[in-house]
Order: sequence, then C-alpha cells, then structure tokens
Amino acid sequence: MPASLLDVDRDRIATAARRVMARCDELARVSATAGAIERVYLSPEHARVNRLAAEWMREIGMTTRQDAAGNQLGRLGDPDRPALMIGSHLDTVPDAGRFDGIVGVLMALEVVRLLRGSGGHEDGAGSPLPFALEVIAFSDEEGTRFGKALLGSSAVAGTWDDAWWALADADGTTLREAFLEFGLDPGRIREAARHPDELVGYLEAHIEQGPELDERGESLAVVSSIASARRFQLVVEGEARHAGGTPYDRRRDALLGASEAALAVERICRSEHHIVGTVGQLEAYPGAVNIVPGEAHLSLDLRGEFDGERDRVWRRIEREFDDIMGRRGLRWQSREIHNAPAVYCAPLLQDVMRAGIRAATPNGPADPAVIFSRAGHDGMAIGAVADVGMLFLRNPDGISHHPDESVAGGDVARGIQALSEAVLLLAAERG
Repeated sequence: MPASLLDVDRDRIATAARRVMARCDELARVSATAGAIERVYLSPEHARVNRLAAEWMREIGMTTRQDAAGNQLGRLGDPDRPALMIGSHLDTVPDAGRFDGIVGVLMALEVVRLLRGSGGHEDGAGSPLPFALEVIAFSDEEGTRFGKALLGSSAVAGTWDDAWWALADADGTTLREAFLEFGLDPGRIREAARHPDELVGYLEAHIEQGPELDERGESLAVVSSIASARRFQLVVEGEARHAGGTPYDRRRDALLGASEAALAVERICRSEHHIVGTVGQLEAYPGAVNIVPGEAHLSLDLRGEFDGERDRVWRRIEREFDDIMGRRGLRWQSREIHNAPAVYCAPLLQDVMRAGIRAATPNGPADPAVIFSRAGHDGMAIGAVADVGMLFLRNPDGISHHPDESVAGGDVARGIQALSEAVLLLAAERG
C-alpha cells in the first residue's frame, strides 16, 4: 500500500488547517450568550450556523439542503451513487469550547476541497471515486436544550421516537413547538431518515475529550469504539426537620445520603477498568439553610467500553446504595432516562484510518494509538444505518466542554490529510 495517495502539497493542507481554525473562531461568535459560546437546537443561532455551513459547502461545489430534522448537508458526486458521509455537529453545551464537533464539520469540508482539487472528484458524475461525498453538520448532538442527546443523528438513522415531541426546554417550549417556530414540519421528520443502501459509511474527526494522546505525545488516534452509556435520575427520600432542634440520632438527612452515594459511585468506578461514573447534579429540598434536607435529587452518568461490564457495575452501585440508605433510614429510587449501547467502529474503517494516520505522520509511531471513546458522538446513532469510523485529534490537557478546550493547527493539518487518505484508501478498497 503506498505511503500516500493524496496528490496535493503540504502547503495546501496547511492552508486548509488555517481555514478550519479561522472558521472555528467565526462560528464561536455565533452564540446566544455574550462572552461565551452557546448554540442550541432550533435556535436563531442554529439557523445562522447552518446558513454559514451551506455557504461554505457551495463554495467547494457541493449541492446543499437542510433536512427535516434541521441537519445541514452538502453533497458532491453522482446522485445515484451511495455516499460516504463525513461530519460532526455544530451545536454546543453552555459555555462551550470552540472545537467540540465544530472542527469535525470544518475538516470534512477541507477533505472534500482537497479530494476535488486532486482529481478525487472533478465535476460530480463520472468521478474517480466509486461513491459520492456528503458532509453533514448535525443539529443536536449535545441535547442541551431538550435534555435528549443525538436528536439530529437519530432522525438520520431512522430511530426518531415520537414520544420526544413532548420534551420541553427550560422555558416550557416543547420540541414540537420549537420545530414549528424554526420552520420545520414535525409531520415530515421521517424524511430525514437514510436507508443503509444510501450510505457507504460515516467518518468523523473529533478532538479527544481526554488526555491520552497528549500524554502519549501523539497527534492522532484511531477510535475503536464509542462508550455505552446509561443515565439515571435518582431521588433520595428522608425527613425534613428543624436544623437546630433535631439531634443527629434522629435525623434522616437526604442530602448526606445522596452525598455518600455520590462518593460510592466514584469509589466503585475507580476500581473498575474502563468504567466512568459521574454525578453531575445534586439538589436538596426544601433547600433552606435551617432545615434538614428531606429529599435530594441527583444524576448519574455511567459509561463503559462494554455494555455487560457497564450493567454489572450498575448492579454493584445499586447494592451499595441499598446499604447506604438502609444505614441512614432513607429510601431511594431511580429512573433511567438514557440507554445507549456501545458502538464499535468497523474494522475496515479502522484500517483505512490507521493507514491514513501513518501517511500523515511519517515520523510518528508505526502503530498509531487506538483509543476507546468515553464520550458519546453522533456515530452512536448513525451506527444503526452505516458503518462508523472515527479519528481523534490531540487535545492539550484533555479539557473539553469548557472555554479552554484546544487543538493545534498542526494537528488539524495532519488530521485533514489522514482523513483524506482514509477516504482514498476506502475508495480503492471498494473500487
């Protein structure tokens, strides 16, 4: 297999990377919050970034459309051929960084630009590639507004659940109402779904949302799988009583029980391989300074490389919670609000990504890093209709979902080349 199939010079790749970094800055200015980055589903900011993405798609010769779920797509190639889909998402968490998701969409555009300019696609029909290229900017990966992640990619995967129409945001606006306000027709949501015959596969470049590449001193990694995840809302019930008048042996403090439960999650998950548990929310009721908390609500996000191991750890956590609440005279209950199985990247797509990394990093290791993604991605949903492959870019210090999130322009350049090489290698395999 040749070291490189991409017929462009490094100056063009460096220029592509600079354009990605500049556009990340440009998109960061499209925000609902002054001085921070916040873009949520079906908002005016969502509409603005879709328009920008469509403009950039047309600039490189792609035909564009916004689908029935508000995802923005661009296509280059024969309309009768299946497509290789490349992309990520443009929505954000509150007070976000500027690269999570966004860099993957912008890199996908540069891959199309390079392949088109190097003869991979000249003018659509009759292209040397045996498939069309599609760039997709998913509309709601984070789930910030309605509390349900992967809405955009779930619609594309054909797994939309009509129960979601009743979801409401913090202002009480339902998902159905937001669709109508945005100019979308809820009755046409099924039109966003793609059939497996329409797609060759799905590739995504993403910053690593952890420190492993940084610690290894490597630029890029092949992603082996995306974590399985379960999320729970937990309620601990005790008894609210006067803070001054209730001795300790008479207290049934729900907040202390919930706090001990949160520490138990950390202790249990630290002892397990590739299992991560996080209590991200904890609230006490009635919430007065002079009342022993009678009720506490907490969240639990549980992730693992393998579904069975994740579920075994959940059962262990349940037993520990029973012990804690029994000792403290409390009751507890859980409600599962999210359950996603692990998604394994296709062996062929891992292989071409690995070869692409080697070509882009000739002075790097012979065996590029292979990393399991503890964070969720749109590929989790798209895996229902297409093979999935992912590329990670080094993220200094591993921080993400935060303004300090970072990626180096040089790593973006290497990632653009690696992704382009992977597309060409996949074309050779299919050709």
